[in-house]
Amino acid sequence: MENINELSSSLSFASSSYISNGSSDHNLSSISACASSEPWQNPENLSLSRLSSNIEKLLIDPEYDYSDAEIVVEEKVVGVHRCILAARSQFFHELFKKANEGSKMEGKPKYLMSELVPYGKVGFEAFNVFLNYLYTGTGKLKPSPPEVSTCVDDGCAHDACRPAIDYAVELMYASATFQMKELVLLVQRRLSNFVEKALVEDVIPILLAAFHCQLNHLRSHCIQRVARSNLDNLSLEKELPYEVLTEIKSLRRASEQEEESSGIEMREPTQEKRIKRIHKALDSDDVELVKLLLSESDITLNDACALHYAVAYCDPKVVKEVLSINLADLNLRNPRGHTVLHIAARRKEPSVLVALLDQGASAMETTLDGQTAVAICRRSTRPKDYNEDTKQGEESNKDRICIDVLEREMRRNSMSGNMIMKSQVMADDLHVMLNLLEDRVAYARLLFPAEARIAMERADAHSTSTYTGLSALRGSNGNLREVDLNETPSVQKKKLQERLQALMKTVEKGRRFFPHCSEVLDKFLDDDDMPDVYFLEKGTPEEQRLKKMRYMELKEDVQKAFYKDMAEKNWSGLSTTSSSSCTSSPKEGVNYRVRKRSNS
Repeated sequence: MENINELSSSLSFASSSYISNGSSDHNLSSISACASSEPWQNPENLSLSRLSSNIEKLLIDPEYDYSDAEIVVEEKVVGVHRCILAARSQFFHELFKKANEGSKMEGKPKYLMSELVPYGKVGFEAFNVFLNYLYTGTGKLKPSPPEVSTCVDDGCAHDACRPAIDYAVELMYASATFQMKELVLLVQRRLSNFVEKALVEDVIPILLAAFHCQLNHLRSHCIQRVARSNLDNLSLEKELPYEVLTEIKSLRRASEQEEESSGIEMREPTQEKRIKRIHKALDSDDVELVKLLLSESDITLNDACALHYAVAYCDPKVVKEVLSINLADLNLRNPRGHTVLHIAARRKEPSVLVALLDQGASAMETTLDGQTAVAICRRSTRPKDYNEDTKQGEESNKDRICIDVLEREMRRNSMSGNMIMKSQVMADDLHVMLNLLEDRVAYARLLFPAEARIAMERADAHSTSTYTGLSALRGSNGNLREVDLNETPSVQKKKLQERLQALMKTVEKGRRFFPHCSEVLDKFLDDDDMPDVYFLEKGTPEEQRLKKMRYMELKEDVQKAFYKDMAEKNWSGLSTTSSSSCTSSPKEGVNYRVRKRSNS
């Protein structure tokens, strides 16, 4: 490695380069090669090719891990060789030079990618492709990893979907930040090809990359596309730097003057200001101020597309409060032709999607170009995220939950498994039903934590003061029938009924939005011989052995039922099962277990 500077300078990096998105149709435009012959036809090129392969071993072969520095990318440690990076990049040369001039560090120097890249982000896969370009010296980029540069929509050509754009943007931030000019030119050409093909919403990250990386030609191209689109100025203010927004507004004003001279009516400035006030109130999470502004003017929630705005930019709690006003049309289309569910599908927040569907938003509505909410969600989701395993005790995969919920809603013909509470129920019957429902909801929270939480939120189960759920089951005596002796029977019964209603509504929401989870719970709870998993270690050694053996049998039955459902109910090549499952440990009661994902 001592002659790496000389070797690096002697390597002839061909100008012909490409980036593949897993298909020959997705290559970056090739720049004509400066080398006239193939490696096997030219001894010099053959030698350089072999040298490139040998140096690549330092990056890809664990046996050749002689790295002397580490870069942490997305919580993963990537070993690098400072001499190679410094020889290839002036940025790294200056970075390592400063480290050498400072105090001597013990062990390998460690750098965080989030601190090296001031704007945007560079993901693990994109950085590894970038490193391969630096190490090999072939002048070509490795094929783009399909798990991060394609979407999970089988019908997509992946030539302008959001994952393809995001991956190229990450490469641009790496290339520009680390001062690899030839790579900047290659990626810039690819991004420029995206601008006219992509949805205008997906042009925004390209425009931001062009702005931060000072790519004036690409920036101008993006501004022209955004300016002639119908993306509203109020939303653009949320997304873009002031000077970029100013350029877009200037172009639009010129266009508006032409339209006014042609007799086209434009929206009044006063109306625009009132709408902006409503949006600012939403930004401040002040729904009461929104109500006040609505009462003081003739602007409605629909006029301001306030629910669209809240779904795109506000906290889920604010969305819920706006929905509670009950003055917004859930299927109203904004100037882009999008309903609130289309906006929510891009955001991919399960609680927001479920709230909208529960209030009556239609999953069948399409955009002007024929995209449903589930199609939008698929085309903005990477296989890496969709198929991500959920680790023990962690939340279920949001991307997968969103797609599963929307797919299921598309197929749903009628509510199944509705439970109707009779108006007159005896006190003992209330306790019996409560015990059953408490068990069911508690098990749901253990087996399917994310799904159960969403169902409980939609049912307002957490707001029921008497709701105890899992805490009661894990209490010292496990008594669900404890009551305050100072309360009158009528007050006690009222609380029990409120609690029962919340639990029943939770089960109803679970059956609607997460039916496969409900089926697994049905099979798990229907067995009369099921041992109490919270007391597996109680009793004589023989009783413990029998209970543990029976529980293992039940666990296997649940797993078989789950995989049978998954095999029978695939739709459009994507599994519709939920994203979390479990087994239990005799020592810990019920534990989590990651479900195996089926690749789309």
